[in-house]
Amino acid sequence: MNIVLIGLNHQTAPVKLREKIALDRCEPAQMYHDLKQLKCVDEGICFSTCNRVEVLVATSDSVRQVQEDLKNFLAAQNGVEVREFEDHLYMLEDREAVSHLFTVASSLDSMIVGEPQILGQIKSSYREAVKNRSSGVILNKLLHKAFSVAKRVRTETGIASHAVSVSYAAVELARKIFGDLAGKRILLIGAGEMAELAAEHLLSHRASRITVTNRTLERALVLAKRFNGQAVDLQEIPSLLVESDIVISSTGSPEALISADMVRSVLKARKHRPLFFVDIAVPRDIDPGVNSLSNVYLYDIDDLKGVIEENLSARADEAVRARRIVQEETIKLMDWFETLAVLPIIIALREKTERIRNAELKRTLNKHSDWSDEQIRAMDVMTQSLVQKIIHDPIMFIKHFGHHDKKDDYLELARRLFNLDRTIERAGQEDDSSRD
Repeated sequence: MNIVLIGLNHQTAPVKLREKIALDRCEPAQMYHDLKQLKCVDEGICFSTCNRVEVLVATSDSVRQVQEDLKNFLAAQNGVEVREFEDHLYMLEDREAVSHLFTVASSLDSMIVGEPQILGQIKSSYREAVKNRSSGVILNKLLHKAFSVAKRVRTETGIASHAVSVSYAAVELARKIFGDLAGKRILLIGAGEMAELAAEHLLSHRASRITVTNRTLERALVLAKRFNGQAVDLQEIPSLLVESDIVISSTGSPEALISADMVRSVLKARKHRPLFFVDIAVPRDIDPGVNSLSNVYLYDIDDLKGVIEENLSARADEAVRARRIVQEETIKLMDWFETLAVLPIIIALREKTERIRNAELKRTLNKHSDWSDEQIRAMDVMTQSLVQKIIHDPIMFIKHFGHHDKKDDYLELARRLFNLDRTIERAGQEDDSSRD
């Protein structure tokens, strides 16, 4: 059994090409039906996000054939020619495929290292594969291990503890000033995307109320409704500064909307409670002189970028530790995976010796019909123990060479030495009938 992964991502293909072969537009049931129709695919999972498209499969067929079939699968799902994307693909197998999956799940292969969204997307894709009965023993084990690796990376490293986006950086700075954001009131000036995201993150940290003001009141009403807040006119900013704790501004105004004098005039009414400004606008909405006032804190886009750059450096250091964890877990998983090759041999050896033991025991008991139940139980226990001791060393030999470079040769020797082909074939037929 081999593990094969084929795909492309933001590092190997432009967004225009990624969009052309994205799988998130496909109907899942039909997509997985088509994937399972491929004779070379025993199990399979499809991942599709804005930054990557990947197909991961377990196969007993040749890797080369699987790769060709998966290329054609991607092309057919999107109605494109293989030649349009072939040069942008990466094709990984076994250890490299496992390591890649763990790296992706741990957000070490994301555009922004450490961002958590990718793990949720992988979990969602896995649920879809399970729902469509496309994942089995191999990929179930592999995906659950990927989830635990991602959890270990987040627990044992600080890779996700540093803000690396403008919106997250704004929240991080606010928390440094206020500590607990619970109950803090937010004034959102303008409807810029970054300011909107910052407000969303602040509310997720239990900030209590949001007021939105914008050049067009209609847009302010839409945004206020989303945050269950209040929409007001721009002219009301001075009075709003008395009540607000955090002000996020991102308008397209050519002139500053908030002057140092405006802020100075409300400080007494605020009773010197801290006031935190985040000015994401270019040109700036807030007079830089505001920062010189007591208990007033102003950060602009350059300040936030400085925080981000510092945190990106910290994440890079943590990523080194995270990649070591991925390597460790990849080795563990591959050790388990390699033992799968020897299991049919071990099972067949145990089944054959047990069948022989039962036949000989039955023949012996037929000759000794006068034996008591206690004598029969003693004979049963004794023969079981005898068989286990006899096959112990051969099983240890098989397990040991399951990790050997020439394991196929040793496993073939074991099959022939104990004449196990018929037993293995019988087990395979029983397994196929149980699936039917």
